[in-house]
Amino acid sequence: MEPIVGIDLGTTNSEVAFIIDGNADVLKIKDDGIVPSCVGIDNDEKIIVGTEARNQAAIAPGRTVLSVKRLMGTDEKLSMGDATYLPQEISAFILKALKDRAETVLEKPVSKAVITVPAYFTDAQRQATREAGQIAGLEVARIINEPTAAALAYESTRSETQRILIFDLGGGTFDVSIVKIENGVVEVLSSTGDNHLGGDDFDQDIVELLVDHIQNELNLSVTDQPMIMARLKRAAEDAKITLSSEPYAKIEEDHIGKKAWKDIHLSYELSRLDFEEMIEEDLERTMVSVNQALKDAALLPSAIDKIILVGGSTRIPRISEMLEEKFGRLPHSEIDPDLCVALGAAIQAGREMGFDSTSVLLDITPYTFGTSAIGELDGAPCMTRFVPLIRRNTKLPTAKTEAFYTLYDGQEAVEIKVYQGEEPNALDDIEIGKYKFKLTPKSQEGSVILLNYDLDLNGILKIEAIEKASGRNINAVIENAFAQFTDEEMAESKKRIDEMWGETTGPEDAAGAEEKTDEGELPPELAGIMRKAESQLESASEEDRDEMINLMEDMRDAVKEGRLDDAAEFGKELEEILFYLG
Repeated sequence: MEPIVGIDLGTTNSEVAFIIDGNADVLKIKDDGIVPSCVGIDNDEKIIVGTEARNQAAIAPGRTVLSVKRLMGTDEKLSMGDATYLPQEISAFILKALKDRAETVLEKPVSKAVITVPAYFTDAQRQATREAGQIAGLEVARIINEPTAAALAYESTRSETQRILIFDLGGGTFDVSIVKIENGVVEVLSSTGDNHLGGDDFDQDIVELLVDHIQNELNLSVTDQPMIMARLKRAAEDAKITLSSEPYAKIEEDHIGKKAWKDIHLSYELSRLDFEEMIEEDLERTMVSVNQALKDAALLPSAIDKIILVGGSTRIPRISEMLEEKFGRLPHSEIDPDLCVALGAAIQAGREMGFDSTSVLLDITPYTFGTSAIGELDGAPCMTRFVPLIRRNTKLPTAKTEAFYTLYDGQEAVEIKVYQGEEPNALDDIEIGKYKFKLTPKSQEGSVILLNYDLDLNGILKIEAIEKASGRNINAVIENAFAQFTDEEMAESKKRIDEMWGETTGPEDAAGAEEKTDEGELPPELAGIMRKAESQLESASEEDRDEMINLMEDMRDAVKEGRLDDAAEFGKELEEILFYLG
């Protein structure tokens, strides 16, 4: 049977899982199965993915891309080295790494996957995810919502009736969903969230705090120095993680600048209380979504039987405190919050393969989809009255047809606009598609146009408009007008990514498992310091020469072992000696 894997394509980390001996397992290669969602190009123009790319980010930010998930569904071009890439293409590199990892562990080709997305991902973002899969050489068998996948991981074998709230706060997105499990049926009752709220925002708050401290206390400006800013971001993330288990985090970064020929070092202590106060407003926004999810599901807090935490950012203690205050019970996190979505995706992948399952998945759409027409709004004529066709929280798949009428005799065409949102005036909603439908010549006033919206299991919308009198029709799949690939562009992009991948990356390297390099693969910044040091060895004193040789060896060893942050520190110490040698 052809394998179908489950993939959690995350903002910060990604994983791939599969059903092995009847159980969902995250696939590992001498690691914990967590692959950082980072892509980079090393100084030999080789693509690197995962831990190696993440380690490179601090010393080569211009050749590394992080947190691409937030840009999915946009037309933003991302620079990596001398080339630019669409978000789908960067995501395709991550998916290729996961695909290669799966093929290495399973020892068979993998060409199909179930991929998870945030429940509140728009139609354009879902399309972009599917395109990324295609570029990576994966047929996307199904797209499912991350909170739904988490519910499957926890409750796929449970039969008793339960109402579960899934609180999913990752690196870049936030979702909250309420799921009902009854007689083996997993039914999503409501879902809401924010596509621009996550751990990255908390990291940025810490970065801004550090930048202000450096400016005010150390009298240095670092915002125009990409390498320093990249180091501060990495330090901020480490501090956030530390504060999940410790009351204080010490942030220390050496050699962040010079003043009067003296090196300036950063040393800052951040308390958990101060950190939580910094992010309190964002955390309160998550509780607004929790209240909305309860309202949409027509449930009181007391009706919730279990709260499940998903996503690395839910390790922040204040989140559990807020949820306990609201519901009177502690949330569950028995399954690693970073892994449960991938495990749920694997369970759904097993279903797609035809494995027996004790439950059925009924997912919903988090958005209302409709069109605009002439009508009334607040008792006054309105040319852009929003007409909902598919309401949010409708179970998937679903289809709805509505009749519209032409305005005057001989009308040659109608413009069909597709909107996503909840506002009564369509101009206040998001326009996601626009089509011109030519009518039969000499059509009469009041001719009927049937408009059908069809939302599939993946949350992707298809529309059809039919002129009732003639039977003429148009069909369209709503896709992002900016990032959409034509068949030709898709083939070209796939060829480009395949060539870069095939020339440079094998399965183990791609998964970040055996991240080895050699002396010739020093990043350009460090290679330049090394060459300068080698040229100064003969003229240096014996004491300086011994110290330089030790630092050079330490730098080489750190690079070979993938410890690029350590290598950068050794390089700075070596550079300081060279400075005094003149």
